[in-house]
Amino acid sequence: MSSRGIDSPEKVAAERGFSVRAPDIVYKTVKAFLRLLCFTYFRVRVERTEVIPKTGAVIVAPNHRSFIDFLVVGTTATRRKAFFMAKDDLWNSRLLGKLLETFGAFPVNRAGADRLALDRAQAVLEEGELLILFPEGTRRSGPKIEELHEGAAFLAARTGAPIVPVGVGGTSAAMPKGARVPHPVKVRLVVGNPIPAPERSGGGRVARSKVHAVTEQLRSELQDLYDQAESTSQGR
Repeated sequence: MSSRGIDSPEKVAAERGFSVRAPDIVYKTVKAFLRLLCFTYFRVRVERTEVIPKTGAVIVAPNHRSFIDFLVVGTTATRRKAFFMAKDDLWNSRLLGKLLETFGAFPVNRAGADRLALDRAQAVLEEGELLILFPEGTRRSGPKIEELHEGAAFLAARTGAPIVPVGVGGTSAAMPKGARVPHPVKVRLVVGNPIPAPERSGGGRVARSKVHAVTEQLRSELQDLYDQAESTSQGR
């Protein structure tokens, strides 16, 4: 890629394959409608939204228990424009794929390391944008946060972006796997403190051990936040 000082953000976005193609007024209007829907239908409550940086590159890393997680997190946790990875199966429908791309999504192949998706995610962060990335990789079930993918820590190491863990509770009951219509179940989000990107060595590299350590820290904090979110969503 040519010099960042010469290339415009629009050119970089085109080369690396990410953009929000909807006009700004359309994007804001649709997001406001979906935000209102989430707050009324799911009675969403979000704790500590002020923790998410209002400017600059940031990785928002929620747990993943339901198809609606990206909708709830993307519309209620922050008012910022959000980019996110979505499973490439959704692009089997050309119409749905185009719609997702219009609002900042790009496909990821979860069968292995998808270098193009990582490049796009890195480009989002290098332009100072907000990226939603589910470190569990796919929807999981049960109360335990198991081993995470290291993509969030890897991208943080490459870009310097902090990782903000978010516990999402109630969505597994609102729309479990296999459900076609979401139920009006209470949903709670608990935002954790930003985790700094792994430190670089004197040579500018980041040791794999530090990437792993940040991933483990993320897993531990995400477990605590998920426990809190699930507890409050169930009214305990």
